[in-house]
Amino acid sequence: MVYNKPNPDDRSDNVEKLQDIVQNTLENMEEAEETMQFADREERERIRAKNHRREESIHALRQEIKDEAHDRENGYRNEG
Repeated sequence: MVYNKPNPDDRSDNVEKLQDIVQNTLENMEEAEETMQFADREERERIRAKNHRREESIHALRQEIKDEAHDRENGYRNEG
């Protein structure tokens, strides 16, 4: 029988991954804004709502980036 060992928690590049996610989300927001000029009223409202959710996600991601950067500076001490 094969037992799968969980991968070690490698957080060394979390900040960079999160920054990439933020950048991609910002680009998606810009693209959505550009498509609004061709959308009907209902579709524009959907785009606005989705971009609002994206803004909320970006805010949370930026907080997570700060937390990860702080943890990185402090050596990722385990508090488990």
